[in-house]
Amino acid sequence: MSDNNEINTGDIPEIEGCMPLQPEEGVPTTSPKTKNKNGKFVSSRQKIMIVNIYKDIISNTPDKKYGDIINRIRELTGLGRDTIRNTISEYKTTKTVSSPNRKRLKASLFEKIDDLDRTGLRRTIHSIWLKRELPTIDRILFDVNADPSLPNFKRTSLYRVIKKLDFVFTKRKRCSVLTEREDLIVWRRKYLYDIRKYRAEGRSIYYLDETWLNAGDCVDRVWKDNTVLSKHDAFNKGLSTGLPNPSGKGKRLIVLHIGSEHGFLPGGLLCFVSKKNTGDYHDEMNGDNFKQWFESIIPVLDPNSIIVMDNAPYHSVEQEKYPNSSWKKADILEWLISRDVVRERPLSSLLKPELLAISKEMRPQQKSYVIDNLAKDNGHTVLRLPPYHCEFNPIELAWAMVKGYVKQKNTTFKIDDVRQLLNTAIERVTPENWKNFIKHVIEEEDKIWKADDIMDELIDAMEPCIMTITGETTSTDDSE
Repeated sequence: MSDNNEINTGDIPEIEGCMPLQPEEGVPTTSPKTKNKNGKFVSSRQKIMIVNIYKDIISNTPDKKYGDIINRIRELTGLGRDTIRNTISEYKTTKTVSSPNRKRLKASLFEKIDDLDRTGLRRTIHSIWLKRELPTIDRILFDVNADPSLPNFKRTSLYRVIKKLDFVFTKRKRCSVLTEREDLIVWRRKYLYDIRKYRAEGRSIYYLDETWLNAGDCVDRVWKDNTVLSKHDAFNKGLSTGLPNPSGKGKRLIVLHIGSEHGFLPGGLLCFVSKKNTGDYHDEMNGDNFKQWFESIIPVLDPNSIIVMDNAPYHSVEQEKYPNSSWKKADILEWLISRDVVRERPLSSLLKPELLAISKEMRPQQKSYVIDNLAKDNGHTVLRLPPYHCEFNPIELAWAMVKGYVKQKNTTFKIDDVRQLLNTAIERVTPENWKNFIKHVIEEEDKIWKADDIMDELIDAMEPCIMTITGETTSTDDSE
């Protein structure tokens, strides 16, 4: 198409198998069709209808503006503007329309298992180190599949999941020994050192995290009375046949809270109904919502407190946005000029990769986050958990207790009732419970600290082999 206002009609052939529409003036007045729901496939039949209406309009009113044509087709079909534009563009390019690709991306095994399973895998690997044994893939597979609290894996599947958890296999003698990425080890050791130091200083430590509750959540297992043989038998005995199963997961509550050894912080609960139908509850939160909540709880924290959180994207909004490859060249240039950047060659003469290289040089070594700076300005310190280490956060145990109560008491599967159960469940988590949760976390911290020491000692004492395997790439040792 030549421009947005005028259309070059050209010679557009009819699409076979579809009757053209009558001229626009003769179209009967009918109510517009309901627009396709988001995510629903647009069929090839609908695409043919779009093209034939388009051809009919331009054949009768060739001077009609393109935007008005799109709006007219939208009124007649109920389809979205982008769908109509893309279909017409596809037809002009290929002289046909394609059938929708109905293949959906299959979730990986790593996405199917939850944080507790991932933590269990890491704990299993560390437990092997604590026994002063080498965690080979076969040994890990045996221990994981022998643990009833963890899913069963095949060897290849387990290997892929472990790689996703930032473990690497280092070749030693005749076997591959499982270690962890050096940067992750450094992060974990720094976290454990800092949290121990803050406890020794007697500073108040708060832990925050998000979770979710579905309206259809209920207990997975119930007692079964084997003497009741059927619904009719239950009726004769005056018994109920149990709760009706919910038809689906239903609506979802997104929950955010913060707590310490004194219990959940009063007034710290944020709870709202999910509006997105995604598998990851993290999609519901954003940096602005989290910041607004964070600002509301700062005044009620103890002075000079430590706030422990994970590295979720909405926790980690940078104070200043730096250019990246997704930026337009003009925007990068404007960003550099606004900061009075001067080079021997004029910035306007540089290519985009050169401008990105200059902006990369300006990045500080330590990232500056909005939340961290907000806490610092109010006399507090943010401490970030290393990735995949939810066992260091006692609020995870509090969430398990809360969810257990809600599932046990949920009988209506209505979102308002679930919200009320949530409030009751949170009130039932006492300061004594929190002290026990924190005590358990400290035990886990001590185990991993010891496991790191043993891993470092044993690997350093072993004779290295020729290659270090990191999954995708290999490097050769000079000792060959």
